Amino acid sequence: MKVIRTIAELRQELNIMRKNHNNDTSDSRGVVVGLVPTMGYLHRGHASLMQAARQQSDIVVLSIFVNPIQFGPNEDFDSYPRDEERDLAVARAEGVDIVFSPSVEEMYPQPTQTTITVSGITERLCGASRPGHFNGVTTVVSKLFNIVQPQKAFFGMKDAQQVAVIQQMVHDLNMPVDVVPCPIVREEDGLALSSRNVYLSSELRQEALVLSQALRAVQEAVASNTAITAKDIRHILREHISQSVHAVIDYAEIQSFPSLEPLADDEELKAYGDLLIALAVKFGKTRLIDNIRIQKMEVLSRV
Repeated sequence: MKVIRTIAELRQELNIMRKNHNNDTSDSRGVVVGLVPTMGYLHRGHASLMQAARQQSDIVVLSIFVNPIQFGPNEDFDSYPRDEERDLAVARAEGVDIVFSPSVEEMYPQPTQTTITVSGITERLCGASRPGHFNGVTTVVSKLFNIVQPQKAFFGMKDAQQVAVIQQMVHDLNMPVDVVPCPIVREEDGLALSSRNVYLSSELRQEALVLSQALRAVQEAVASNTAITAKDIRHILREHISQSVHAVIDYAEIQSFPSLEPLADDEELKAYGDLLIALAVKFGKTRLIDNIRIQKMEVLSRV
């Protein structure tokens, strides 16, 4: 596994690896480069992305970059957890070929004057409470796509809005990248894995279980009531989360996916196809997100 810090060296190394792979195989489909973009502090959720990339790609590139332009002025950029030595051990164990770990100065050698904006779907959910966040995400992902030129890019569905935004960007700008969404990975007690979980005290971590419990309650309600409405879903979510003393709800929503159009309170779920039930809740200073998707067949099969 090679650890590379500069764009020029990464491009040179990828050219060599592509050429060597072409010489070593008669496969006519070409070399598939899989990119796993991360901000580091890797956990089993990230490992699952690397595993998917390893299965579907000839060359796996993992990027580790805490992207400053996706953090707001009062967010946790400076304190965001970092542990490169452990990250490299995880990457090596998962068979990554290249770790691209640039400095901020390498990625942004001068103030950024060009950003990419995806309108509409970035203005809801996390975009409503984190203005400018998704401009930072789409800009850095676009840069990584241009630098690495992958055929596939792997993203976790824990941030379902991010997946929808990147898919929209790829579609609108005709980027030759297949965005591969990967399932959420959870602890045994249901808590979705997140690099920010390290911020939680033992008490707050226990309280954070209300997120997965609320989502499970929604699944059970959908299974037992085919006439369930969006208002019912929102009530179930808030009712469960309110059981946590320290929970402060940013949003507890049901929206169509991937358009992220909100449902009116009286709309029944069975009238829709793919739905996203999404949560963002603060426990102390730590903001956590979680979600589930409900497919139309899951609803209609019980009608």
